[in-house]
Amino acid sequence: MIRKVKGTRDILPPETRLWSAVEGIALEVLGGFGYAEIRLPILEPTELFVRTVGEGTDIVSKEMYTFADRKGRSLTLRPEGTAGVARCFIENGLGQRPQPLRLCYLGPMFRYEKMQRGRYRQFAQIGIEILGAAAPAADVEVVLALHTFLSELGFDDLRIKLNNLGDPEDRERFIALLKGELGPSRDELCDDCRRRWTENPLRILDCKVPRCRELVAATTPVSEVASDPARAHVDAVEAALAELAIPVERAPRLVRGLDYYLRTVFEVVSPELGDDTVICGGGRYDRLIADLGGAPVPGVGFAIGEDRLVEVLPASFAGPRLERRAVALLPVGAAAVAPAAGLARDLVRSGVAVETEVTGRSLKAGLKWAAKIDAVVAVILGERELGDGVAVVRDLGRGEQSAVPLDRVVAKVVELLAGGGDR
Repeated sequence: MIRKVKGTRDILPPETRLWSAVEGIALEVLGGFGYAEIRLPILEPTELFVRTVGEGTDIVSKEMYTFADRKGRSLTLRPEGTAGVARCFIENGLGQRPQPLRLCYLGPMFRYEKMQRGRYRQFAQIGIEILGAAAPAADVEVVLALHTFLSELGFDDLRIKLNNLGDPEDRERFIALLKGELGPSRDELCDDCRRRWTENPLRILDCKVPRCRELVAATTPVSEVASDPARAHVDAVEAALAELAIPVERAPRLVRGLDYYLRTVFEVVSPELGDDTVICGGGRYDRLIADLGGAPVPGVGFAIGEDRLVEVLPASFAGPRLERRAVALLPVGAAAVAPAAGLARDLVRSGVAVETEVTGRSLKAGLKWAAKIDAVVAVILGERELGDGVAVVRDLGRGEQSAVPLDRVVAKVVELLAGGGDR
């Protein structure tokens, strides 16, 4: 038997209904803030991620799915979305459109990571980017849109952590200070952090190894090395979020895993999954588009890990979305097939979910099948009913049924579904 690739998974009904509901609300809420959907390639030139995400990051050095195509070009399955948005912005001349430009996206990403709860090698993200706005107000809007979306899903216990990474000009001073403070304990760092010491020292702050965390906890936070303009920017973001009653806590050693971030960075964690499992992360990246050869266009955004998000959805959202309110349509006899199909079309057009019996089951077997698929209402249409111009509509919860004129069947079904049914 051929099995799925390790790190991927099949998402089956009824869970797919949950995913569709989450994505629908995301597009609705984020679209309400002005973010228009963009659809990008899954494959990109490897150079795009090396130049933007950072050659010394774990993503580029250890996690990307990279291969040569038939002409020897190095291609990579996208590990994140922002770099592709930046490439698209330059390539399609989006800077000519009214600024700022608000974009949102959703779809699969790929990283060769150690698998754990909520983490897969093919995973889905929902993200937004606002390009062309350097003021703190853009950062505030991004976090506000995120908070509104999560609130619409019913979350009330997620924690938003925020930090100030300063400007790129501050980074060299911070790295020198960090190395000076960690220098006496360098040999106690894990193997990865000893490699990061020369390749990308900032990543040491992101290490999850307990001893590395202990050592880092005693160092000077990056925010204390940030320039005055960077401090003023992030302080303004934090003050506005407080005024909006959006709870944010400072995380002085939060750095994120991507090199392009500066000033504002943030993450969202769930108490259920723990602080080491990030549901959403984002921040400001004012130099990214210029680094790729475009104009100096500021940007800020976030990306949500949809797999993790779905795992911790509140029961108040997940329960109703997984509940089926289906109608079983049971044609009995060949003469009822076409009329039943037409009735199914009318029900669907009225917003009713219908499953039609199409295997030729008897009425008794059809009713058993309706119970197995958790149908709430059954509509029975046989030769006798067709002759009388009616259909039998049965409330499967109450066990009550009545003959209803064919032109009133849709209204009767909608009425029963609105009443809730008893199952």
